[in-house]
Amino acid sequence: MYRIGKLELDALGRVIDAGKPFRYREASECAGFEKEYAQYLGVEHVNLCSSGTAALVAALVGLGIGPGDEVVVPAVTYMATATAVLVAGAIPVIVDVDESLTLDPAALRASVGPRTRAVIPVHVWGLAADLDAILEIAMENQLLVIEDVCQAVGGGRPGKMLGSFGHAGAFSFNYFKNITCGEGGAVCTRDPAVFERIRCAVDCCNFFWNGEPRGVRGFASHSSRASEFEGALLRAQLGRLPEMIATMRRHKLWVTEATADCLRAAPSRGSGLDCGSNVVVQFDSHERALDFAKGVGGDVVSQTGRHIYTRWTPVLERRGAHHPALDPYLLPENSECRKTYSLDQCARSLDIARRSVLVPMHPDNTESDIVALIGKLRALAGASEAEGRALKVG
Repeated sequence: MYRIGKLELDALGRVIDAGKPFRYREASECAGFEKEYAQYLGVEHVNLCSSGTAALVAALVGLGIGPGDEVVVPAVTYMATATAVLVAGAIPVIVDVDESLTLDPAALRASVGPRTRAVIPVHVWGLAADLDAILEIAMENQLLVIEDVCQAVGGGRPGKMLGSFGHAGAFSFNYFKNITCGEGGAVCTRDPAVFERIRCAVDCCNFFWNGEPRGVRGFASHSSRASEFEGALLRAQLGRLPEMIATMRRHKLWVTEATADCLRAAPSRGSGLDCGSNVVVQFDSHERALDFAKGVGGDVVSQTGRHIYTRWTPVLERRGAHHPALDPYLLPENSECRKTYSLDQCARSLDIARRSVLVPMHPDNTESDIVALIGKLRALAGASEAEGRALKVG
């Protein structure tokens, strides 16, 4: 979370004054956010829900992913990307990332098999995946594309925001994200039939209240609908987002340009779509990355917990559901899917993660803060501060 204050208090006050915190009412805050966020993303349909994980599940279900299907996921992403595939009844296939820390298009192409139905490119830590290459491969192989934008809310460019490139996009608004309502998520799509299935996946009770839409058959699902408090908070937060993203992008560019002679930044695959929320610095060894992270107050990617596939316990140990009869790993429909995992199956990703350091940006950083950060980075790299202090971008 970057900012929260009086705007959010006023928004919560509107809900309390109305006395109706349930989302299905006139002048709904949730419906208002969905309309405003759809306009912001440039898509037709947005459905608010309770978390980013719920959003991923709803996107998969909305697109008809289920038993018998494989879904490609990158080796570096939060565990929920893979477990959401299991919740939908399908099998996650883990493939390498490249030096950008996002899905390697070459690894995606090599991973496509007879059961591969979809791919989830993840814009991890605000870093946009190589969507041009991924979408081309997906089209060639008739794969569905679900963008995981949980860590990159606000990424993109006017008229083409992250989440709007694929068949569906999933977002998170929990405490750690660019905008927040404490917990929350959203799903977007341009396809009206997919949207109705998403709506049913998020809240099947509401889906059936007024009769099923023509041509869409409903189904039982867990309820993951949002409350009016969440909708109101997000409407306030959304107004803050463009300026925050612009500031972080400007600062990230400044930092990377001012340290280009002494530090190696991770390559960007996103063609200007990144959020700017992290500068990623890469080294030749894990030991050097550890020392640098300690000095700058950043994180080595391999030490960020369940963002690395080797820490995805429910996947590696094939604990796919609470009951064996529902476990995707045991379903006969998945008998031909690839279900074997090993700790070293994506050794390249592990190596990249061990050598990569996340240096976070913050929209409230001042120019003095950025100058000081550049000086610290250059000092840790063993370079002179003079050039870094003199160079300013934007």
